Amino acid sequence: MRPIRIGAGAGYSGDRIEPAVELVERGALDYLVFECLAERTIALAQEAKLRDNNAGFDPLLTERMEAVLPGSVARGVRIITNMGAANPIAAAREVARAARRLGLTGLRIAAVTGDDVMEALDRERSELLERPGTVGSLGDRVISANAYLGIEGVLDALAAGAQVIVTGRISDPALFVAPLVHSFGWSTIDWTILGQATVIGHLLECAGQVTGGYFADPGFKDVPDLARLGFPIAEVQPDGSAILTKVPGSGGRLTVATCKEQLVYEVLDPAAYLQPDVVADFTQVQLREIDTDRIAVSGGRGRPRPDRLKVSVGYRDSFTGEGQISYAGSGAQARARLALDIVAERLKLTGVAMTESRFELIGVNAVDVLGGLEGFEPREVRARVVARTETLRDAVRIGNEVETLYTNGPAGGGGVTKSAREVVAVVSTLIPRAAVTPRVHIEVA
Repeated sequence: MRPIRIGAGAGYSGDRIEPAVELVERGALDYLVFECLAERTIALAQEAKLRDNNAGFDPLLTERMEAVLPGSVARGVRIITNMGAANPIAAAREVARAARRLGLTGLRIAAVTGDDVMEALDRERSELLERPGTVGSLGDRVISANAYLGIEGVLDALAAGAQVIVTGRISDPALFVAPLVHSFGWSTIDWTILGQATVIGHLLECAGQVTGGYFADPGFKDVPDLARLGFPIAEVQPDGSAILTKVPGSGGRLTVATCKEQLVYEVLDPAAYLQPDVVADFTQVQLREIDTDRIAVSGGRGRPRPDRLKVSVGYRDSFTGEGQISYAGSGAQARARLALDIVAERLKLTGVAMTESRFELIGVNAVDVLGGLEGFEPREVRARVVARTETLRDAVRIGNEVETLYTNGPAGGGGVTKSAREVVAVVSTLIPRAAVTPRVHIEVA
């Protein structure tokens, strides 16, 4: 049996599109995977769906599909993505419309649903993982509850002959594990092979991070041609061993070091990486450079999958208001500090209620909160005030007070920006696996 080649076309929702096109045209792929769904993204997508029943999927879905569909259809590359976000069925219909516009009639597009567990969740008994309380304690502020699905729905869609598969919430590695299980006929209770497949999926899921993007640090870890960063490909053998590579001539670098950094990325316990399909064990993983930009990956293991699935619960948390203003020239830092003092006093005088606030000078103590500019006088400083409030009205007043510095002093302020928005936050809980049922809906272009 020949190896299977899987490319990672995106590592997040707003990622570049050209590397995915390059993978389709020059990567000799069997599958192209787009991982585009962060935890909070799906709560925001649920809000969009509440406003419009045809919305709630990734905003770049159409542009991405129009870019990669012609080449993928011509070369037999099957596409799997979680760009369905809160509305996979609407996303599948949008892919069908895009295909028809491109003249690609007859294309089978699958929507995998079942991750929306708002109705199935026992709110009073579902304890929050990050803090005390249950989902019920959040009251009517809850706007979404999505379980992390595993490979089941994608396997059904592949078996049904879908050429494009659009999901909602699904674990990131599962997007890559499913086509391997389908192609090689692996057992879904072979925990060792699923653990190794999860290692491959985890290395690929952030796309350009493993080819040197997030790795780059000039003078310490130099990476060539980052503007043309190539995205990774896994060439996987039937026994689960794999070689990670990228399109020859593309930018970036694939080394044992870039793979090591990605392997531990967002992993709390390498011996027990909890996934809906397996508890993966990364502790025996071996990475070996066999040629330039070719890294052999083996040694992933696993144990039986958990009985419960993780659920991301989105809820309306609070509001934030923000205002910024710049000062330049001699005495810039002193004038910016005075600006912050004035705004702080004004917010007290006018009774703006804040539950949390920051008053900072960008370039002085905003990111490096300890400050590292002792004795150094910057020529330009940007004062920033941001606060969390219980009402939108108070959030708006934060930026307004910064704006009034224009004419009320100190001297020379300019370039004011201000904003106020609702904060949608995410907490986690667990749900019994038996309460979650993946389903597949097929659209034909």
